[in-house]
Amino acid sequence: MPTFLWESVAFGPIHSRRLGSSLGINLMPTDEKICTFNCLYCECGWTLEKNVNARDPYPLDMVMEAVERKMGECRANGVGVDSVTFSGNGEPTLYPYFDKVIDNLIPLRDKYFPRAVISCLSNSTQLLRPEVAAALKRIENPILKLDAGTQRMLEIVNAPVVPVDIEAITEQLCAFNGKLVIQTLFFSGDNDGVSFNNAEGEEFDRWHERIMRIRPERIMVYSLDRETPALNLRKFDTGFLNAIVGRLKSEGFDAVAY
Repeated sequence: MPTFLWESVAFGPIHSRRLGSSLGINLMPTDEKICTFNCLYCECGWTLEKNVNARDPYPLDMVMEAVERKMGECRANGVGVDSVTFSGNGEPTLYPYFDKVIDNLIPLRDKYFPRAVISCLSNSTQLLRPEVAAALKRIENPILKLDAGTQRMLEIVNAPVVPVDIEAITEQLCAFNGKLVIQTLFFSGDNDGVSFNNAEGEEFDRWHERIMRIRPERIMVYSLDRETPALNLRKFDTGFLNAIVGRLKSEGFDAVAY
Protein backbone atom coordinates (compact mmCIF):
# COMPACT_ATOMS: atom_id res chain seq x y z
CA MET A 1 0.00 0.00 0.00
CA PRO A 2 1.45 3.38 -0.96
CA THR A 3 1.85 5.67 1.99
CA PHE A 4 3.39 9.10 2.14
CA LEU A 5 3.43 10.97 5.44
CA TRP A 6 4.99 14.31 6.27
CA GLU A 7 7.63 14.07 8.98
CA SER A 8 7.25 17.47 10.66
CA VAL A 9 4.70 20.11 11.63
CA ALA A 10 6.08 22.75 9.26
CA PHE A 11 7.65 21.65 5.98
CA GLY A 12 8.80 22.98 2.65
CA PRO A 13 8.26 25.26 0.96
CA ILE A 14 7.43 22.88 -1.86
CA HIS A 15 6.46 23.80 -5.40
CA SER A 16 2.74 23.27 -5.80
CA ARG A 17 0.93 23.15 -9.14
CA ARG A 18 -1.92 25.06 -7.57
CA LEU A 19 -0.29 27.28 -4.95
CA GLY A 20 3.21 28.12 -6.09
CA SER A 21 5.80 28.16 -3.29
CA SER A 22 3.81 26.52 -0.52
CA LEU A 23 4.95 26.37 3.11
CA GLY A 24 3.10 23.41 4.57
CA ILE A 25 1.56 22.94 8.00
CA ASN A 26 0.81 19.39 9.17
CA LEU A 27 -1.33 19.28 12.32
CA MET A 28 -1.55 15.48 12.40
CA PRO A 29 0.94 12.91 13.78
CA THR A 30 3.96 12.08 11.65
CA ASP A 31 3.38 8.32 11.88
CA GLU A 32 -0.30 7.93 10.99
CA LYS A 33 -3.08 9.37 8.90
CA ILE A 34 -5.99 10.99 10.77
CA CYS A 35 -9.04 11.59 8.59
CA THR A 36 -12.81 11.28 8.28
CA PHE A 37 -12.46 9.97 4.73
CA ASN A 38 -10.85 6.85 3.29
CA CYS A 39 -10.51 8.14 -0.27
CA LEU A 40 -9.55 5.54 -2.84
CA TYR A 41 -6.85 7.82 -4.23
CA CYS A 42 -5.24 9.25 -1.07
CA GLU A 43 -1.44 9.43 -1.20
CA CYS A 44 -1.35 9.01 2.60
CA GLY A 45 -2.85 5.53 2.27
CA TRP A 46 -5.86 4.12 4.10
CA THR A 47 -7.48 5.55 7.21
CA LEU A 48 -7.06 2.82 9.81
CA GLU A 49 -9.73 1.66 12.27
CA LYS A 50 -11.91 4.77 12.08
CA ASN A 51 -8.85 6.82 12.97
CA VAL A 52 -10.45 10.26 13.25
CA ASN A 53 -8.75 11.60 16.37
CA ALA A 54 -5.06 12.03 17.04
CA ARG A 55 -3.83 10.11 20.07
CA ASP A 56 -2.05 13.09 21.61
CA PRO A 57 -2.64 16.32 19.66
CA TYR A 58 0.34 18.60 19.37
CA PRO A 59 0.17 21.45 21.90
CA LEU A 60 -0.85 24.72 20.28
CA ASP A 61 2.31 26.53 21.37
CA MET A 62 4.49 23.79 19.87
CA VAL A 63 2.67 24.11 16.53
CA MET A 64 3.05 27.88 16.43
CA GLU A 65 6.72 27.74 17.44
CA ALA A 66 7.44 25.27 14.62
CA VAL A 67 5.60 27.43 12.08
CA GLU A 68 7.31 30.65 13.16
CA ARG A 69 10.72 28.97 13.15
CA LYS A 70 10.16 27.74 9.58
CA MET A 71 8.92 31.15 8.45
CA GLY A 72 11.95 32.81 9.99
CA GLU A 73 14.30 30.37 8.25
CA CYS A 74 12.63 30.99 4.91
CA ARG A 75 12.88 34.76 5.20
CA ALA A 76 16.49 34.64 6.43
CA ASN A 77 17.43 32.43 3.47
CA GLY A 78 15.58 34.54 0.91
CA VAL A 79 13.06 31.78 0.17
CA GLY A 80 9.75 33.17 -1.03
CA VAL A 81 6.39 31.90 0.18
CA ASP A 82 3.22 32.31 -1.90
CA SER A 83 0.94 30.27 0.34
CA VAL A 84 0.99 29.03 3.92
CA THR A 85 -0.94 25.81 3.45
CA PHE A 86 -2.66 23.40 5.83
CA SER A 87 -2.38 19.93 4.35
CA GLY A 88 -0.36 17.10 5.86
CA ASN A 89 -1.28 13.65 7.09
CA GLY A 90 -5.06 13.69 6.89
CA GLU A 91 -7.77 16.26 7.56
CA PRO A 92 -6.29 19.41 9.17
CA THR A 93 -9.58 20.68 10.60
CA LEU A 94 -9.75 17.65 12.92
CA TYR A 95 -7.01 19.25 14.99
CA PRO A 96 -8.86 20.28 18.18
CA TYR A 97 -7.37 23.79 18.27
CA PHE A 98 -7.66 24.52 14.55
CA ASP A 99 -9.44 27.84 15.07
CA LYS A 100 -6.77 28.95 17.54
CA VAL A 101 -4.06 28.10 15.01
CA ILE A 102 -5.76 30.39 12.51
CA ASP A 103 -5.98 33.16 15.13
CA ASN A 104 -2.24 32.91 15.74
CA LEU A 105 -1.19 32.28 12.15
CA ILE A 106 -2.69 35.41 10.59
CA PRO A 107 -0.38 37.85 12.48
CA LEU A 108 2.62 35.57 11.85
CA ARG A 109 1.89 35.57 8.12
CA ASP A 110 1.51 39.35 8.21
CA LYS A 111 4.89 39.64 9.94
CA TYR A 112 6.97 37.34 7.76
CA PHE A 113 5.20 37.04 4.39
CA PRO A 114 2.44 39.65 4.18
CA ARG A 115 1.81 38.94 0.48
CA ALA A 116 1.22 35.22 1.04
CA VAL A 117 -2.26 33.75 1.27
CA ILE A 118 -3.32 31.25 3.90
CA SER A 119 -4.72 28.12 2.28
CA CYS A 120 -6.39 25.06 3.74
CA LEU A 121 -6.92 21.82 1.84
CA SER A 122 -9.95 20.32 3.55
CA ASN A 123 -12.40 17.52 2.85
CA SER A 124 -15.30 19.73 4.08
CA THR A 125 -16.59 17.22 6.64
CA GLN A 126 -15.95 19.45 9.66
CA LEU A 127 -17.88 22.45 8.36
CA LEU A 128 -20.78 21.57 10.66
CA ARG A 129 -18.55 22.57 13.58
CA PRO A 130 -19.18 26.34 13.84
CA GLU A 131 -15.66 27.16 15.02
CA VAL A 132 -14.12 25.35 12.03
CA ALA A 133 -16.41 27.03 9.50
CA ALA A 134 -15.73 30.44 11.05
CA ALA A 135 -11.96 29.86 10.99
CA LEU A 136 -11.99 28.84 7.33
CA LYS A 137 -13.98 31.95 6.46
CA ARG A 138 -11.18 34.09 7.97
CA ILE A 139 -8.50 32.90 5.56
CA GLU A 140 -8.01 33.89 1.93
CA ASN A 141 -7.95 30.47 0.33
CA PRO A 142 -10.21 27.76 1.78
CA ILE A 143 -9.89 24.93 -0.75
CA LEU A 144 -12.74 22.54 -0.01
CA LYS A 145 -13.36 19.12 -1.48
CA LEU A 146 -16.45 18.09 -3.42
CA ASP A 147 -15.71 14.88 -5.33
CA ALA A 148 -19.30 13.70 -5.76
CA GLY A 149 -22.77 14.92 -6.56
CA THR A 150 -24.69 12.08 -4.92
CA GLN A 151 -24.49 10.35 -1.57
CA ARG A 152 -23.85 7.07 -3.37
CA MET A 153 -20.79 8.41 -5.17
CA LEU A 154 -19.45 10.05 -2.02
CA GLU A 155 -19.67 6.71 -0.25
CA ILE A 156 -17.75 5.03 -3.08
CA VAL A 157 -14.92 7.46 -3.83
CA ASN A 158 -14.44 9.11 -0.42
CA ALA A 159 -15.56 6.17 1.75
CA PRO A 160 -16.25 8.20 4.92
CA VAL A 161 -15.40 6.46 8.17
CA VAL A 162 -17.97 8.55 10.08
CA PRO A 163 -21.49 9.52 9.00
CA VAL A 164 -21.29 12.22 6.31
CA ASP A 165 -24.28 13.71 4.52
CA ILE A 166 -23.56 15.34 1.17
CA GLU A 167 -26.56 17.66 1.40
CA ALA A 168 -25.47 18.98 4.80
CA ILE A 169 -21.97 19.61 3.43
CA THR A 170 -23.40 21.38 0.39
CA GLU A 171 -25.44 23.70 2.60
CA GLN A 172 -22.31 24.60 4.58
CA LEU A 173 -20.39 25.25 1.37
CA CYS A 174 -23.17 27.56 0.22
CA ALA A 175 -22.78 29.51 3.48
CA PHE A 176 -19.36 30.76 2.30
CA ASN A 177 -21.27 33.01 -0.13
CA GLY A 178 -18.88 32.16 -2.93
CA LYS A 179 -15.68 33.01 -1.03
CA LEU A 180 -14.12 29.57 -1.38
CA VAL A 181 -12.41 27.29 -3.85
CA ILE A 182 -13.90 23.91 -4.72
CA GLN A 183 -11.48 21.12 -5.59
CA THR A 184 -12.70 17.99 -7.36
CA LEU A 185 -10.78 14.91 -8.39
CA PHE A 186 -12.46 13.19 -11.32
CA PHE A 187 -11.70 9.54 -12.01
CA SER A 188 -13.28 6.18 -12.68
CA GLY A 189 -12.58 2.61 -11.73
CA ASP A 190 -13.70 -0.59 -10.07
CA ASN A 191 -13.63 -1.10 -6.32
CA ASP A 192 -14.90 -4.16 -4.48
CA GLY A 193 -16.79 -5.21 -7.58
CA VAL A 194 -18.46 -1.80 -8.03
CA SER A 195 -17.77 0.18 -11.20
CA PHE A 196 -17.97 3.96 -10.88
CA ASN A 197 -17.33 7.18 -12.78
CA ASN A 198 -17.85 10.52 -11.02
CA ALA A 199 -17.37 12.63 -14.17
CA GLU A 200 -20.09 11.55 -16.57
CA GLY A 201 -23.84 11.11 -16.84
CA GLU A 202 -26.12 11.65 -13.88
CA GLU A 203 -23.23 11.70 -11.41
CA PHE A 204 -21.64 14.68 -13.16
CA ASP A 205 -25.02 16.40 -13.50
CA ARG A 206 -25.66 16.16 -9.76
CA TRP A 207 -22.15 17.50 -9.02
CA HIS A 208 -22.77 20.35 -11.43
CA GLU A 209 -26.07 21.19 -9.74
CA ARG A 210 -24.27 21.53 -6.41
CA ILE A 211 -21.62 23.76 -7.99
CA MET A 212 -24.38 26.00 -9.34
CA ARG A 213 -25.76 26.33 -5.80
CA ILE A 214 -22.38 26.95 -4.16
CA ARG A 215 -21.09 29.44 -6.79
CA PRO A 216 -17.43 29.21 -5.69
CA GLU A 217 -15.00 31.91 -6.73
CA ARG A 218 -12.79 29.21 -8.26
CA ILE A 219 -13.04 25.54 -9.21
CA MET A 220 -9.99 23.29 -9.42
CA VAL A 221 -10.45 20.02 -11.29
CA TYR A 222 -7.81 17.36 -11.60
CA SER A 223 -7.36 13.61 -11.91
CA LEU A 224 -5.05 10.92 -10.58
CA ASP A 225 -1.40 11.94 -10.50
CA ARG A 226 0.24 9.78 -7.82
CA GLU A 227 0.23 6.17 -6.68
CA THR A 228 -3.04 5.22 -5.00
CA PRO A 229 -3.91 2.74 -2.24
CA ALA A 230 -6.79 1.28 -4.25
CA LEU A 231 -6.19 -0.68 -7.43
CA ASN A 232 -8.10 -0.56 -10.72
CA LEU A 233 -8.50 3.21 -10.80
CA ARG A 234 -8.39 5.14 -14.08
CA LYS A 235 -7.40 8.75 -14.62
CA PHE A 236 -8.88 11.19 -17.12
CA ASP A 237 -6.62 12.92 -19.60
CA THR A 238 -6.06 16.64 -19.96
CA GLY A 239 -8.46 16.96 -22.87
CA PHE A 240 -11.31 15.49 -20.82
CA LEU A 241 -10.61 17.82 -17.88
CA ASN A 242 -10.31 20.83 -20.19
CA ALA A 243 -13.75 20.06 -21.61
CA ILE A 244 -15.21 20.27 -18.08
CA VAL A 245 -13.32 23.51 -17.45
CA GLY A 246 -14.57 24.95 -20.75
CA ARG A 247 -18.17 24.31 -19.78
CA LEU A 248 -17.68 25.86 -16.34
CA LYS A 249 -16.02 28.93 -17.85
CA SER A 250 -18.88 29.34 -20.29
CA GLU A 251 -21.16 29.54 -17.24
CA GLY A 252 -19.11 32.31 -15.68
CA PHE A 253 -16.88 30.33 -13.32
CA ASP A 254 -13.16 30.75 -12.85
CA ALA A 255 -12.12 27.16 -13.43
CA VAL A 256 -8.78 25.48 -14.06
CA ALA A 257 -7.58 21.93 -14.73
CA TYR A 258 -4.43 20.44 -13.24
